[in-house]
Amino acid sequence: MDWKSEYDRKRTTAAEALACVKSSDRVVIGHACGEPLALVDALVARAGDLRDVEISHMVAMAKSAYCRPEYAESFFHNSLFVGASAREAVNSGRGDYVPVFFHQLAKLFSEGYLPPDVALIQVSPPDKHGLCSFGISVDYTKPAALASKIVVAQVNRHMPRTHGDSFIHVSKIDHVVEADIPLVELAPPAIGPVEEAIGRNIAGLVADGACLQLGIGAIPDAVLLFLHEKNELGIHSEMFSDGVVTLYEQGVITNQHKTVHPGKMVANFLMGTRRLYDFVDDNPLVNMFPASYVNDPYVIGQNDDVVAINSALEIDLQGQVAADTIGPLQYSGIGGQVDFMRGAARSKGGKAIIALSATAKNGTVSRIAPCLAAGAAVTTMRADVDYVVTEFGVAHLRGKNLRERARALIDIAHPDFREQIKEEAARLYGAGRVAF
Repeated sequence: MDWKSEYDRKRTTAAEALACVKSSDRVVIGHACGEPLALVDALVARAGDLRDVEISHMVAMAKSAYCRPEYAESFFHNSLFVGASAREAVNSGRGDYVPVFFHQLAKLFSEGYLPPDVALIQVSPPDKHGLCSFGISVDYTKPAALASKIVVAQVNRHMPRTHGDSFIHVSKIDHVVEADIPLVELAPPAIGPVEEAIGRNIAGLVADGACLQLGIGAIPDAVLLFLHEKNELGIHSEMFSDGVVTLYEQGVITNQHKTVHPGKMVANFLMGTRRLYDFVDDNPLVNMFPASYVNDPYVIGQNDDVVAINSALEIDLQGQVAADTIGPLQYSGIGGQVDFMRGAARSKGGKAIIALSATAKNGTVSRIAPCLAAGAAVTTMRADVDYVVTEFGVAHLRGKNLRERARALIDIAHPDFREQIKEEAARLYGAGRVAF
């Protein structure tokens, strides 16, 4: 049977396709802005027929209706990264969180830790060879589809066709639902003076020819504002957004000095506006791969001069980073932070940067503390931390002893809290450990 006939045979409605989901199934949903909205809506519409369906998803950018209290008997959200729409459900018991490094997530599906029964994915229309592209969300979505018993695909003309290891053949899809719904978009965040100061400090650590990993949010976007006078930068990042397109168009990003995929931007998912999605559509200069490859520290470290930029919620004077919890509250997830911190450490000339504003809660709380809040989880170990950047400066921790670390971190804390931090640290560790 040729692929076109097979494709036509598999075409159906979202409601008919989602009839394949049974009570107690594990359903993996495609990631972030690549979420298959029509399929998720059809799944939630079946709530009255289902019990104890486990939903696994990383960052959910849509409404996440399956997390609502009225669906508690039908759906349990076993989150792989706690986004804003899932946070209340996870912390109130209608869901939970699986700690995992992003580059190891595919193994949970393929090696039987979290074997998927049904994968809900979103792809581009098939090309002349019968290959559909995962477009902006290859990440864990492709590995989940390959490991799943049943694959339901929303085929969407709005999904760009991206290059790299981003394809699935029609023969590997069980149900095809054609639904041309605009993709979820992420508008650029507001950048204030604090983010600008942090971005300027980080940009000072970026040399010409560096290979960048950028996260998401105001601080990474602020960094991009101060890179316009750099030269020959490259991109090997778990994700990137619209700001990278601007730097490419200005000739700042060329990828020419990369060891791994020279001349190419490499990522595993994308989050941005239609401008970004149009830029990557059928663009051979952008290669998308699963996170198991992009986020592998060994692969990352093969590039020289990797600069990895990640964020934190809190850091203690030893350099321990809490990036996914606020005390015992599960706020987000480990994601790719540790992958890229360790990848940058393997890189010749690499720099791993933790960036955070010096204070939280309108300036009433210092994010640099003598010790992490009670119940907080350590996301990044102190031995993995290299540079820490706030709006007040840069602390370089690699190779420093505990006393030197404490001094360096207090120096970039908000001035209003420095004496208080010193006093609390002296009580906690003894005056000798934090002597100045």
